[in-house]
Amino acid sequence: MTLIRINHVQLAIPPNRDGEARRFYADLLGLREIPKPASLRARGGVWFQVGDLQLHLGVEIDFRPARKAHVAFEVPDLEAISGRCSAAGHTPRSDTAVHGRRRRFVDDPFGNRLELMGLTDAGAER
Repeated sequence: MTLIRINHVQLAIPPNRDGEARRFYADLLGLREIPKPASLRARGGVWFQVGDLQLHLGVEIDFRPARKAHVAFEVPDLEAISGRCSAAGHTPRSDTAVHGRRRRFVDDPFGNRLELMGLTDAGAER
């Protein structure tokens, strides 16, 4: 048996904070919310489509944020998304370029670490 591809990634969020998740992931980052299956809706949480993959935010009662593990998002304009995050109170932290691509880390409202990666190499992006 062979694995085919990654279908989705899940991050945990605290109970009763779905609205805050929507404001951050949909309104600020621009992800498209998709409906959860009816059989899972009572659990809370929010699902998003990102390209051909999904990001699931699932409720965890004894929530602890992912400080090291993270999702990396490719972004067309690292400066623009960094500025939007800063303006919303989520200050990005620069890190070393990987394979010539600039990147920054930012925490979601729950303390989960996310990586933002520029699409272009460090020399071409400003």
